[in-house]
Amino acid sequence: MDAEQLDGMLLLDVPNVIYACGFFHTPSERPLGLYIPKSGEVVLFVPLLEQENAGATWIKDIRTYFEYPGEVHPIKWMVEEIGVRKLGVDTINAQVLYNIGGGVLPSSLVEQMRWIKEPEEIAFVEKAATYADYCLEYILENAGAIIRDGGTELDILKACIGATSAKMKAEVGEIFKLGSSSVVGTVHSGPRAALPHGSPIERKPQIGEPMIAGIGASVGGYHAESGATFVIGEPKNDVMRCLEAAMECDLAGIKALRVGNTCTQVNDAALNVLREYGLGDAIRHRIGHGMGLQGHEGPWLAPGDNTPLVANMVFSNEPGIYRPGIDGYRLIDSMIVTEGEAQIPSRFLANHPPEKRIIAV
Repeated sequence: MDAEQLDGMLLLDVPNVIYACGFFHTPSERPLGLYIPKSGEVVLFVPLLEQENAGATWIKDIRTYFEYPGEVHPIKWMVEEIGVRKLGVDTINAQVLYNIGGGVLPSSLVEQMRWIKEPEEIAFVEKAATYADYCLEYILENAGAIIRDGGTELDILKACIGATSAKMKAEVGEIFKLGSSSVVGTVHSGPRAALPHGSPIERKPQIGEPMIAGIGASVGGYHAESGATFVIGEPKNDVMRCLEAAMECDLAGIKALRVGNTCTQVNDAALNVLREYGLGDAIRHRIGHGMGLQGHEGPWLAPGDNTPLVANMVFSNEPGIYRPGIDGYRLIDSMIVTEGEAQIPSRFLANHPPEKRIIAV
């Protein structure tokens, strides 16, 4: 705050509030704010209906407003309660900012602090990655039987998510009950695999075609991902070559994830592999993004992000090959920057090279 010449910070973005004070709640249209002064006690501003939940935190100064939108907008009320000359705010509606007037300054201070994880945060990410991997293991072991019985993409996804959620609930216990632990995913196959954000439908995967499974898991509010492209039965055409290209792209991204390299350099090193395979026209997105309290957060392994890598940053690594009307391929690893080689808490791809991702039907 000294560097930005601020008297205090008002956090309004939910993940920033969680990061700064650990208060998980169900967000709604009612604003919630955490004020952190340059010196002194923090203040948690909540709607009245959250008073008891807020009272269970370690914060002593809790102030409430009745309802939203209110005669005075809740955020304007917070700013007036704080009453400092220069107030940093992480996110704010333009109309609200206009009505507040001067003295409120945008600041990404806390968001950037979140980029570099503490050991306790890393532990949650690592645990989440094991559940994303488990979901893929379930698909590899059970999708063949589901397809033989006439099952669809939706059936496969329902089965793997159900099995993984049950495992998480039994093992994570109280953390799971916070509502901050979950598993989500998608399964899409054949020509529909050419959709980068495809969703499952009542379609039965066919012999010889690829099937993408992308899984995201969170434990204690912290996210990790693991994803793979499987082959249904005997591979057709150039399916195996595309799987090998995606795997080499993944490995190039891991190799480039080094302290001192920039996010853009990692993106370029990975995607250049696909270009060398003659698949440049099949690239539809960056190689990855930051992860933590949000599944997608900064910094970004993408063109234009020249953020230098620092130890304990966490990223996804997502090689994608998309050929509209034909097929698609996508892999996902979770990566942690260290002082040496990147740490990969998601192990499914390392343990299952392309030839081991063939699902017998």
